[in-house]
Amino acid sequence: MASRAGPRAAGTDGSDFQHRERVATHYQMSVTLKYELKKLIYVHLVIWLLLVAKMSVGHLRLLSHDQVAMPYQWEYPYLLSIVPSLLGLLSFPRNNISYLVLSMISMGLFSIAPLIYGSMEMFPAAQQLYRHGKAYRFLFGFSAVSVMYLVLVLVVQVHAWQLYYSKKLLDSWFTSTQEKKRK
Repeated sequence: MASRAGPRAAGTDGSDFQHRERVATHYQMSVTLKYELKKLIYVHLVIWLLLVAKMSVGHLRLLSHDQVAMPYQWEYPYLLSIVPSLLGLLSFPRNNISYLVLSMISMGLFSIAPLIYGSMEMFPAAQQLYRHGKAYRFLFGFSAVSVMYLVLVLVVQVHAWQLYYSKKLLDSWFTSTQEKKRK
Protein backbone atom coordinates (compact mmCIF):
# COMPACT_ATOMS: atom_id res chain seq x y z
CA MET A 1 0.00 0.00 0.00
CA ALA A 2 1.32 3.40 -0.92
CA SER A 3 1.39 6.35 1.40
CA ARG A 4 0.41 9.82 0.34
CA ALA A 5 3.95 10.90 -0.07
CA GLY A 6 5.40 7.62 -1.31
CA PRO A 7 5.20 5.76 -4.60
CA ARG A 8 1.95 4.26 -5.85
CA ALA A 9 1.51 0.48 -5.62
CA ALA A 10 2.56 -1.38 -8.75
CA GLY A 11 -0.23 -2.23 -11.17
CA THR A 12 -2.67 0.46 -10.17
CA ASP A 13 -3.47 3.93 -11.38
CA GLY A 14 -5.29 4.92 -8.18
CA SER A 15 -8.80 4.33 -9.48
CA ASP A 16 -9.34 0.98 -7.72
CA PHE A 17 -10.92 2.46 -4.60
CA GLN A 18 -14.49 1.67 -5.75
CA HIS A 19 -14.44 -1.88 -4.36
CA ARG A 20 -13.59 -0.89 -0.78
CA GLU A 21 -16.21 -1.11 1.92
CA ARG A 22 -17.73 2.10 3.15
CA VAL A 23 -19.69 3.02 6.23
CA ALA A 24 -23.39 3.17 5.37
CA THR A 25 -24.75 6.70 5.13
CA HIS A 26 -27.43 6.17 7.78
CA TYR A 27 -24.70 5.24 10.29
CA GLN A 28 -22.69 8.33 9.38
CA MET A 29 -25.84 10.43 9.66
CA SER A 30 -26.69 8.86 13.03
CA VAL A 31 -23.33 9.83 14.48
CA THR A 32 -23.57 13.37 13.13
CA LEU A 33 -27.13 13.88 14.35
CA LYS A 34 -26.33 12.49 17.80
CA TYR A 35 -23.47 14.97 18.08
CA GLU A 36 -25.69 17.90 17.04
CA LEU A 37 -28.43 16.83 19.44
CA LYS A 38 -25.96 16.53 22.31
CA LYS A 39 -24.78 20.07 21.67
CA LEU A 40 -28.38 21.33 21.73
CA ILE A 41 -29.17 19.36 24.87
CA TYR A 42 -26.17 20.88 26.63
CA VAL A 43 -27.24 24.38 25.54
CA HIS A 44 -30.71 23.63 26.89
CA LEU A 45 -29.17 22.37 30.13
CA VAL A 46 -27.27 25.64 30.57
CA ILE A 47 -30.41 27.71 29.94
CA TRP A 48 -32.37 25.46 32.31
CA LEU A 49 -29.76 25.87 35.05
CA LEU A 50 -29.84 29.66 34.61
CA LEU A 51 -33.63 29.59 34.92
CA VAL A 52 -33.41 27.46 38.08
CA ALA A 53 -30.87 29.90 39.52
CA LYS A 54 -33.11 32.88 38.69
CA MET A 55 -36.13 31.20 40.24
CA SER A 56 -34.19 30.20 43.36
CA VAL A 57 -32.85 33.72 43.84
CA GLY A 58 -36.36 35.12 43.37
CA HIS A 59 -37.99 32.75 45.84
CA LEU A 60 -35.26 32.83 48.48
CA ARG A 61 -35.00 36.62 48.16
CA LEU A 62 -31.23 36.52 48.03
CA LEU A 63 -31.30 39.79 46.10
CA SER A 64 -33.74 42.66 46.36
CA HIS A 65 -36.99 42.65 44.42
CA ASP A 66 -35.57 45.39 42.18
CA GLN A 67 -32.72 43.10 41.10
CA VAL A 68 -34.54 39.80 40.51
CA ALA A 69 -38.32 39.57 40.17
CA MET A 70 -40.47 36.67 41.23
CA PRO A 71 -40.83 33.99 38.54
CA TYR A 72 -43.65 34.00 36.01
CA GLN A 73 -46.16 31.14 36.18
CA TRP A 74 -44.91 29.51 32.97
CA GLU A 75 -41.45 29.02 34.45
CA TYR A 76 -42.67 26.35 36.89
CA PRO A 77 -43.93 23.82 34.31
CA TYR A 78 -40.96 24.66 32.10
CA LEU A 79 -38.71 23.16 34.78
CA LEU A 80 -39.98 19.78 33.57
CA SER A 81 -38.38 20.47 30.17
CA ILE A 82 -35.24 18.72 31.39
CA VAL A 83 -37.09 15.37 31.16
CA PRO A 84 -37.22 15.26 27.32
CA SER A 85 -33.55 16.16 27.12
CA LEU A 86 -32.62 13.36 29.51
CA LEU A 87 -34.77 10.90 27.56
CA GLY A 88 -32.97 11.99 24.41
CA LEU A 89 -29.58 11.41 26.01
CA LEU A 90 -30.70 7.98 27.25
CA SER A 91 -31.75 6.99 23.72
CA PHE A 92 -28.28 7.51 22.23
CA PRO A 93 -26.12 4.64 23.51
CA ARG A 94 -28.21 1.80 22.08
CA ASN A 95 -30.21 3.72 19.46
CA ASN A 96 -33.38 3.27 21.52
CA ILE A 97 -36.22 4.41 19.27
CA SER A 98 -38.88 4.37 22.00
CA TYR A 99 -36.89 6.74 24.24
CA LEU A 100 -36.37 9.11 21.33
CA VAL A 101 -40.09 9.08 20.48
CA LEU A 102 -40.95 9.72 24.15
CA SER A 103 -38.44 12.57 24.14
CA MET A 104 -40.07 14.16 21.11
CA ILE A 105 -43.60 13.83 22.49
CA SER A 106 -42.70 15.08 25.96
CA MET A 107 -40.80 18.00 24.41
CA GLY A 108 -44.08 19.28 23.06
CA LEU A 109 -45.78 18.83 26.42
CA PHE A 110 -43.06 19.99 28.83
CA SER A 111 -41.11 22.43 26.67
CA ILE A 112 -43.14 23.95 23.85
CA ALA A 113 -46.49 24.22 25.68
CA PRO A 114 -45.08 26.20 28.66
CA LEU A 115 -43.27 28.51 26.22
CA ILE A 116 -46.50 29.23 24.35
CA TYR A 117 -48.27 29.87 27.64
CA GLY A 118 -45.38 32.07 28.77
CA SER A 119 -45.52 34.22 25.66
CA MET A 120 -49.24 34.76 26.25
CA GLU A 121 -48.78 35.38 29.98
CA MET A 122 -46.13 38.05 29.44
CA PHE A 123 -47.83 39.75 26.49
CA PRO A 124 -49.86 42.30 28.51
CA ALA A 125 -46.73 43.37 30.42
CA ALA A 126 -44.79 43.66 27.17
CA GLN A 127 -47.58 45.65 25.60
CA GLN A 128 -47.62 48.02 28.57
CA LEU A 129 -43.85 48.38 28.44
CA TYR A 130 -43.77 49.30 24.77
CA ARG A 131 -46.84 51.54 24.81
CA HIS A 132 -46.27 53.42 28.05
CA GLY A 133 -42.64 52.67 28.90
CA LYS A 134 -43.53 51.25 32.32
CA ALA A 135 -42.08 48.01 33.67
CA TYR A 136 -42.88 46.55 37.06
CA ARG A 137 -40.57 43.52 37.12
CA PHE A 138 -36.83 43.77 36.72
CA LEU A 139 -33.81 41.54 36.20
CA PHE A 140 -30.63 43.35 37.16
CA GLY A 141 -32.00 46.70 36.07
CA PHE A 142 -33.53 45.50 32.80
CA SER A 143 -37.20 44.92 32.17
CA ALA A 144 -37.97 41.30 33.07
CA VAL A 145 -40.42 41.04 30.17
CA SER A 146 -37.79 42.05 27.62
CA VAL A 147 -35.19 39.68 29.03
CA MET A 148 -37.60 36.77 29.27
CA TYR A 149 -38.86 37.30 25.72
CA LEU A 150 -35.27 37.14 24.53
CA VAL A 151 -34.86 33.91 26.49
CA LEU A 152 -38.09 32.61 24.95
CA VAL A 153 -36.82 33.30 21.44
CA LEU A 154 -33.55 31.49 22.16
CA VAL A 155 -35.23 28.52 23.83
CA VAL A 156 -37.82 28.12 21.08
CA GLN A 157 -35.00 27.91 18.56
CA VAL A 158 -33.14 25.33 20.65
CA HIS A 159 -36.24 23.17 21.00
CA ALA A 160 -37.17 23.53 17.34
CA TRP A 161 -33.70 22.35 16.31
CA GLN A 162 -33.91 19.53 18.86
CA LEU A 163 -37.17 18.35 17.33
CA TYR A 164 -35.79 18.67 13.80
CA TYR A 165 -32.63 16.68 14.55
CA SER A 166 -34.59 14.13 16.60
CA LYS A 167 -36.91 13.52 13.65
CA LYS A 168 -33.96 13.15 11.28
CA LEU A 169 -32.26 10.77 13.74
CA LEU A 170 -35.45 8.75 14.11
CA ASP A 171 -35.67 8.43 10.32
CA SER A 172 -32.03 7.34 10.22
CA TRP A 173 -32.63 4.68 12.87
CA PHE A 174 -35.73 3.43 11.08
CA THR A 175 -33.71 3.10 7.89
CA SER A 176 -31.08 0.95 9.60
CA THR A 177 -33.78 -1.13 11.33
CA GLN A 178 -35.58 -1.76 8.03
CA GLU A 179 -32.33 -2.82 6.34
CA LYS A 180 -31.57 -5.28 9.14
CA LYS A 181 -35.05 -6.82 8.80
CA ARG A 182 -34.58 -7.30 5.05
CA LYS A 183 -31.41 -9.36 5.55
